[in-house]
Amino acid sequence: MVPRALTLQMGKRERARLELRSRVFKALAHPARLFFVEVLSQRERCVCELAEMTGVDVSTASRHLALLRQAGIISAEKRGAGVHYRLRMRCVLGFLECVEAELIAAAKERLRLARAGARSKLSSSGTTGVKSRR
Repeated sequence: MVPRALTLQMGKRERARLELRSRVFKALAHPARLFFVEVLSQRERCVCELAEMTGVDVSTASRHLALLRQAGIISAEKRGAGVHYRLRMRCVLGFLECVEAELIAAAKERLRLARAGARSKLSSSGTTGVKSRR
């Protein structure tokens, strides 16, 4: 018997499910939108606050927020002349924390390897990195 994982093919339903997932990733693929997610995890905000916090105009902030809303990551509520946003898909925070932890671990590993390589070069050349006094 062939394991199920090896027999999967991307049919229409599978493609539609993955398209929805990719919409979430595409919506997160901008520093300003990631910032909005982090800020909205603390409390809801109006578009004017978010625009000011990122240094963009309200129309640019609104376009970013629309992408996050269309992906289901945030929700919007109109109040008078303003629109207030809140984080709807809270599970995205765990994913972002995981990504951050992996990026930090990879950077530490690169630094460790660079230091080990530098020490290796010094020891193979017979140089200790200390100037001798003659």
